[in-house]
Amino acid sequence: MILVDTNVLLDLATGDPQWSAWSLSAIQAAAVDGPLHINAVIYAELSVRYSNIKEVDDFIEIAGVQLLDIPRKAAFLAAKAFSRYRISGGAKTGVLSDFFIGAHASALDIPILTRDVRRYRTYFPDLRLIAPQLN
Repeated sequence: MILVDTNVLLDLATGDPQWSAWSLSAIQAAAVDGPLHINAVIYAELSVRYSNIKEVDDFIEIAGVQLLDIPRKAAFLAAKAFSRYRISGGAKTGVLSDFFIGAHASALDIPILTRDVRRYRTYFPDLRLIAPQLN
């Protein structure tokens, strides 16, 4: 089981000229290792791009990912990681979603397929990441 981060899905949805080829290849390779999942936070972030639910659902079906509920343990871990971020001087208030995603993967002990490793590495150091910087 692998959690797919929003940035990887947006690469595919937008046809990002720099990242879409890597993201497609990474999703295809990850699918061999186990089912691909997103959570409600990733779904919400992805939904910003679409005008209706059907378009989002059609995209995630084509991408081969399934929606997975966020357990309470992950919500708790996200809050604690976000608190550490703010205490250490983190000024951005719109980053809580990254903590939910990292905490979800951490609580389930599953890897995240992402292009953004910095915050995950800092606040979830034991989290397994699949990222271009780590290949």
